[in-house]
Amino acid sequence: MKRLLIFCAALLSVVSLWAQPRTVRLTLLETSDVHGNYLPYDFIGGHAGVGSLARVATLVDSLRAERGEGSVVLLDNGDILQGQPTAYYYNYIDTRSPHLCAEALNYLRYDAATLGNHDVETGHAVYDRWIGQCRFPMLGANIIATATGKPYLKPYTIVERQGVKIAVLGMLTPGVPQWLPENLWSGLRFDDMVSIARQYMPEMRRKADVVVGLFHSGVGRDDERTAGAENASVAVARQVPGFDVVFCGHDHRRALRKVVNVKGDSVLIANPANNAEAVAQADLTLTREGNRWRVTDVKGRIAEVDGLRPSQAFCDRFRAQGDSVRAFTNRVIGESEDTMSVLPAFFGPSAFIDFIHQMQLSISGADISFSAPLSNDAVIPAGEIRVRDMFNLYKYENLLYVMDLTGQEVKDYLEYSYALWTAQMKSPADHLLRFRPNPERIPTVWQRLEKPSFNFDSAAGIRYTVDVTKPAGQKVTISSMADGRPFSLTAHYRCALSSYRGNGGGGLLTEGAGIPHDELTKRIVWSTDKDLRYYLMMGIEQLGTISPAPLNQWRFVPEEWAREAAKRDVMLLK
Repeated sequence: MKRLLIFCAALLSVVSLWAQPRTVRLTLLETSDVHGNYLPYDFIGGHAGVGSLARVATLVDSLRAERGEGSVVLLDNGDILQGQPTAYYYNYIDTRSPHLCAEALNYLRYDAATLGNHDVETGHAVYDRWIGQCRFPMLGANIIATATGKPYLKPYTIVERQGVKIAVLGMLTPGVPQWLPENLWSGLRFDDMVSIARQYMPEMRRKADVVVGLFHSGVGRDDERTAGAENASVAVARQVPGFDVVFCGHDHRRALRKVVNVKGDSVLIANPANNAEAVAQADLTLTREGNRWRVTDVKGRIAEVDGLRPSQAFCDRFRAQGDSVRAFTNRVIGESEDTMSVLPAFFGPSAFIDFIHQMQLSISGADISFSAPLSNDAVIPAGEIRVRDMFNLYKYENLLYVMDLTGQEVKDYLEYSYALWTAQMKSPADHLLRFRPNPERIPTVWQRLEKPSFNFDSAAGIRYTVDVTKPAGQKVTISSMADGRPFSLTAHYRCALSSYRGNGGGGLLTEGAGIPHDELTKRIVWSTDKDLRYYLMMGIEQLGTISPAPLNQWRFVPEEWAREAAKRDVMLLK
């Protein structure tokens, strides 16, 4: 009897201990929009770089050492296969070696990742090969294989840490078909994020203690309700109860906030922006209640990594790959007699953009060329032109299209572009460009503009003026073709432009020229099979020496107003 009492007492003690709440603390880390910045070197500028996965490695190593291997979850949120030449080299040049990106992520022991739109832009051959080399799940619940109606990638994964089960749901912005040619995503469709999240939430909540969204989609507007929205992370967090944390990406805008979903629960939203200069961090506290864990506290921060020393072990591991990329980017392909800077392109014809226009017309044989500044600070100095300079000249892996447009569509296209680009000047003291209110108080230069500059298309092959005193839709007057032939609103013209634009990106063809999105592919009469940068490199190699200069086929009027406003506005873009 005495032994039985002792046994019962011991059993009650064990049960009591089991019933007492236990506390676990976990750290979730997210990188996003790394854009090829794996090593702490800027292969475009030819100098030490900022951010990089090498610095992320330092942060991750320190947190794993401080909090324990079993307390850290590491996630990537896409757009990692495009940007720095490190990505381009292993995408298209050395396709036999293991992809540097896969090797780097495997080395850092990532737990899961998503695809970004710029990853899809590399094409099936590249991203399918890369996914196959990654030793962790690639997620994409709303990337659907049209042949089966099922997800092309794993919709979610469950990561276990200290007995806690963490479901990670991956999704990609459904805007991909608006920007990329179908051959790059053939056999796929991209479904609405809110509806897909609703589909998987009950299943994830049954299986896991924590649910995390890993969305390559920006924060978006609080009132976003449109199905298929490009930036829908907040819409998902608000409208689909069950998420504890939503990690965002895509829009390169830092975010750290909590929102309340329709059931009144709080959801942490975090976005580290781009270039691996920071990491989004969520610190979770969980308490054991019976046979389940309950999240009792969620704290977030954007952890700066740019100031950290790069991991020496990481750099040593990938030194040989870095040397290969450096040799590729340092190769001389030609010579320029003058410096080309993109900044003048915001204020009129420029050597930088007009060189792209000339090359597009030469490559395609088109009548008219459209192109825009893809940054505000790119410069190609006079002298030797190296492969790395081409990533300044043309930032993205767009194809070159030739499309059939009427003269009226050409004019409407330009009206839309210059309405995005220029303000309506009421006096000589006004801004020429469309800035956000109080732009001088905005620390990030590119965010000072109200609209993104990669939609500021100018044209070559025609002569025209842009009256900055006129309202949107009444600014552009086309006088003739560049060679003096008449320009007609009813005639048809072959127009050279990027595949991004040709697939509807920026709305210049759809909202501007008024062409229905489903008719755009019918207008394509020719396309390159490789990215435009490749053909620009080939063209420069064939020419040997280039003499870049503005074509001066268009101008702002009144010229004095525009000239004085440009002197003021240029200071806000430096």
